[in-house]
Amino acid sequence: MRKSLVWFIKGYQSVISPVIGKRCRFYPSCSAFMIEAIETFGPARGILLGIKRILKCQPLNEGGYDPVEKYG
Repeated sequence: MRKSLVWFIKGYQSVISPVIGKRCRFYPSCSAFMIEAIETFGPARGILLGIKRILKCQPLNEGGYDPVEKYG
């Protein structure tokens, strides 16, 4: 399941992201963050952390450096 999720996100990064443009306020990007979170913490916690991160990625949040290690 982990490999399937990472494959799906990498597909998003290579197909959809170039079309809509880079809009993430964070480094690493939200999709890269979710891949790293899934690989570090497993699918369940990785997806949860990724969703929380995506919800923070909006105009009222400054963004900036937000590494996965911070959540370990």
